[in-house]
Amino acid sequence: MTGCAVPGRPPVTALPAEAVPSDTEQLPARPGDPREQASIQLTEQGRMFLETGRVDEALGLFERALNISPANGYNYFYLSEACILKKDFYQAREWNELAAIHLRENRVWMEKILEQKKRIWRWVK
Repeated sequence: MTGCAVPGRPPVTALPAEAVPSDTEQLPARPGDPREQASIQLTEQGRMFLETGRVDEALGLFERALNISPANGYNYFYLSEACILKKDFYQAREWNELAAIHLRENRVWMEKILEQKKRIWRWVK
């Protein structure tokens, strides 16, 4: 398990609209890298589950994506979102930091990661 499941927490709701990047494009993968492409595909499926409030199912997909390609920074971003929904803000912070490491060269995603970090820090003092 990813470590953001917190027993005894109230049921989670769907991912808030402002937390879901309004990307019309698919998450990018390097051409010719089948492991990364598979990981990206699982991440995209997990993102769709988050949008509908199916957090535990999303976490399962994110775990599989992580095992296939640990360098998938988008997956860390969405793992962080799932942990925010589970109210595990300390684990969310760790996933957010990993997303920043892996996506540091992507200015658009870094803006999303920094916004996510601000939301996490509202809860983590």
